[in-house]
Amino acid sequence: MEKKIPLRKCIGCGEMRPKKKLLRVVRTPEGEIKIDPTGKLNGRGAYVCSAACLERAQKARRLERALQVRPEPELYEELKAELEQG
Repeated sequence: MEKKIPLRKCIGCGEMRPKKKLLRVVRTPEGEIKIDPTGKLNGRGAYVCSAACLERAQKARRLERALQVRPEPELYEELKAELEQG
């Protein structure tokens, strides 16, 4: 029996992809917004698969809606750098 691969939906394109292939952004219970490379931080999360999807999500304010808080513009720059890096 094969191990089940957890799937998550990208907020940019809406495609279901393996969790390990996506970058998670999380709003912690304290209200901070962080990039979560481990995928295990406590809080409300949203997933992005590529820089193009991040742009699409930013224009449509999908990250805002998913995390229920307005992210700082610097966060988008950090996310873009992280997505382009790996």
